[in-house]
Amino acid sequence: MKLITKHSSLKGTVSIPGSKSHTIRSVALASLARGSSVISSPLNSQDTLAAVNAYRLLGADIAGSKTWMVQGTSGNLQVPNNIIDVENSGTTLRIAAGSAALLDSGIAIFNGDKQIRSRPIGPLLKSLNDLGANCKSSGGNDKAPIIIEGQLKGGFTQIEAVTSQYLTSLLINAPLAKGDTEIEVTLLNEKPYVEITLAYLDEMGIEYQNEDFKRFHIKGGQSYEAFEKRIPADFSSATFFLCAGAFLDADITLEGLDFDDPQGDKAVVDILKEMGANITINNKGVHVSPNQLQGIDIDMNAIPDALPALAVVACFAKGKTRLYNVKQARLKETDRIAVMAQELKRLGAKINEKPDGLEIEPSILHAANLHGHHDHRIVMALSLVGMALTSECTVDTAEAINVTFPDYIQLMHNLGAHIRTCED
Repeated sequence: MKLITKHSSLKGTVSIPGSKSHTIRSVALASLARGSSVISSPLNSQDTLAAVNAYRLLGADIAGSKTWMVQGTSGNLQVPNNIIDVENSGTTLRIAAGSAALLDSGIAIFNGDKQIRSRPIGPLLKSLNDLGANCKSSGGNDKAPIIIEGQLKGGFTQIEAVTSQYLTSLLINAPLAKGDTEIEVTLLNEKPYVEITLAYLDEMGIEYQNEDFKRFHIKGGQSYEAFEKRIPADFSSATFFLCAGAFLDADITLEGLDFDDPQGDKAVVDILKEMGANITINNKGVHVSPNQLQGIDIDMNAIPDALPALAVVACFAKGKTRLYNVKQARLKETDRIAVMAQELKRLGAKINEKPDGLEIEPSILHAANLHGHHDHRIVMALSLVGMALTSECTVDTAEAINVTFPDYIQLMHNLGAHIRTCED
């Protein structure tokens, strides 16, 4: 499917859907808990439904539409009667693999789409093995498909968390191991995502010690109790509307965002302010409108998902913008550093690819036919470009949007965007 956009004026209010990160964590924890949990306002997307499917196969009973009811397993997971297909969801793969390591017998096999099978999981498998499980990559390449066999017992492990999802998996599942767990973290990218995980552990009364995110001590033999959780709005999804408002003909108010939530992508608001965008926050929401933007240096380590959209914004800023310290963006659904450099160059952008990011100078862009690389965040970021140009831009593989934000096109259309889809 192709996404076609052209010059647009965006005006109005948009309600941001629920957070993918929160939804998947809530599904995992409710599935491990004792009793019936209630998850309200979950994100309903391919990634989150992959998590639902994974934990159903591990024994949880999950039902509902706008509200999900989860009958947990009390940590007594069942052996899946089928391969667990996580589709495109790296978060589901990493967290659910840790849960499967709690099985007291039998094996769980995980697979996913082509992108999942290209993404590393070796460091997590090693740590699960250190803690008593028996985990391996079926191809011997530290990537999916993977075979998980329990049982997690506790102990000591070191982990290089190139993606925070490795550490999140250990933190969520280690409390259910029989013994205590000690984790030494030799590298941590994307720290705010771990802070989201720890906030859940705190809410659920889990006993652990955090030594400045460098070492964790987790008491074993604990359990999760049923809970009720309303999923907060997703700052990662909001990023595309915030960025659109900063450089397009726009007057947008975003509703539902909670700045007390630990989501890292809320930093995009301050970044755009520093670049010069007109942004105000009040009880009605976050209001954003354009202004002359100035290029700045942005440390992206904590917010890799914002790289594609901020790379687009940088093309319309005065002076050089440097997005750096985000080498892990090369390990997402695509190599997002290389892909954004490639596609923005098609539009005429002055952009240099660096090992850990991008350097972008103000450019006169022209319409082009762009490749979305089957990556939801790439497709959505590139869709913004056409809204600034007089001629139509097309982005292929637009069906990837459904991975995290199936309502994106409709919400943009509601604001007045000239955006439509057509079959390839």
